[in-house]
Amino acid sequence: MDSRGSGAGPPAAPAAQVHLAAGHEGSVKRAIVLLSGGLDSYTAAAMVGTLGFSLDALTVGYGQRHARELESARAVAGALGVERHLELTLDLRAIGGSSLTSDAAVPRDRDLASTDIPSTYVPARNTIFLSLALGWAEVLDARDIVMGVNALDYSGYPDCRPEFINAFETLASVATRAGVEGARFHVHTPLIGMTKAEIIRRGLTLGLDYSLTHSCYDPAPSGRPCGRCDSCALRAKGFAEAGVADPLLPR
Repeated sequence: MDSRGSGAGPPAAPAAQVHLAAGHEGSVKRAIVLLSGGLDSYTAAAMVGTLGFSLDALTVGYGQRHARELESARAVAGALGVERHLELTLDLRAIGGSSLTSDAAVPRDRDLASTDIPSTYVPARNTIFLSLALGWAEVLDARDIVMGVNALDYSGYPDCRPEFINAFETLASVATRAGVEGARFHVHTPLIGMTKAEIIRRGLTLGLDYSLTHSCYDPAPSGRPCGRCDSCALRAKGFAEAGVADPLLPR
């Protein structure tokens, strides 16, 4: 595992570096944001930012086939004005078990009402990501973590549910030095009970630029969304129900 200031593709923007930005030196109310480059994590971060938190962003390149989202994460981090943006690299392709970390076909045109967990589920991904965020939070003396999980318009992943988040908070209290010394870690999930349309409307009221985001699981080499994977379908549903055009799609 390593921290890096740039990934595959174009050189990273300054926001992708691990550094202390001017104007944040005196901040004490700090939150670690798990930032994927998608619209959910962008919106969740912005919402928590309105509560007065200084934001530090953590992005994980885990061998996902949609690595373009890493470029979007850098753009979003810049738009949010985060204090630090840390990128970590993991090789979850070595573990396998998901069409996002292998050459297996990504499901397309799936019934979004299905209760089956699709092959795009990455085994224990959110547990891994939250553990990394927890470790960094403890180092930075932060007690708040932000995650853009959603339990309404989602693909049925088990690690996006309130039960999982509650269990992780319990784990954090017994698995860290800060926890056993009495500190309480809180995982903020402001989107967990919102529809995708509600998320988009909320983001627009905050002035978010969703053209910076990326959602597609299986984009074309140009980065154009496939329009047929679960993530594309949920995004399209959200923008349609919100009554606004998706800035990533031609009009």
